[in-house]
Amino acid sequence: MKFKKLLLPFAVGALAFTLAACGDEDKATKEETPKEKTTQEATTDEKEIQAKLAEQQVDESEIVAVVNDEELTGLMYNSVLFSIQSEMQQMGQDPTSKEAAEQIKKTTLDSLVSQTLIVQKAKEANLTASEAEIEEKYASIQEQIGGEEAMQKSLKAEKMDEKTLKEQIGESILFEKYQNKVVPAKEVTDKEIQEYYDQAAAQTKEAGQEFPPLEEVSEKIKGLLVQQQQQEVFVKHLEEIKADAKIELKI
Repeated sequence: MKFKKLLLPFAVGALAFTLAACGDEDKATKEETPKEKTTQEATTDEKEIQAKLAEQQVDESEIVAVVNDEELTGLMYNSVLFSIQSEMQQMGQDPTSKEAAEQIKKTTLDSLVSQTLIVQKAKEANLTASEAEIEEKYASIQEQIGGEEAMQKSLKAEKMDEKTLKEQIGESILFEKYQNKVVPAKEVTDKEIQEYYDQAAAQTKEAGQEFPPLEEVSEKIKGLLVQQQQQEVFVKHLEEIKADAKIELKI
């Protein structure tokens, strides 16, 4: 589980742009048929990749941006950076090329600025994330992972600690509350659910697979449609916030 995703609910579009920008180069790389590598060669390659990824980080104390007089540090930047790098690797993209590194930097800054603005706006609206809400979400994540021991291993792998994760959970709760305040979930009709289902079922059939019955997935489809509608409107709202904000990028 990538904990840092909690802070990136609006970075999906930006990440997609990153992937598209790097797509041609990665496609060319994938079309090559490299010979099988030895364990030693694979280990060496992995070390080189990690070293290149580490080069994209900045000093934790460096000020990377100022948003409405709030200073954003390298520690915060590196957290988002690591998440985006990991996402690219999971999707078969190379985050180490010069072109990718430049686009990742832009995406990271944009994501960090965006989430900072949302948290600022949520606090202005007197929205809060209670300790009970944070603990409940933390416990849910821990249960999904497989218990406390598994949680600690995952945190170590993500180079995080419990305090940092809970801080991010708190901000993700603020984001959700603010989004629901600004863009209340609209009612989804049975017709919209049916249309989505028919399209998804047709695509699954073309792939030679069977789609579950409508009654089994209707609630999930409803949730997806609500989320999609909210995100579309919220992205426009976010751009308006940015236009009115005082934003200064330092790197």
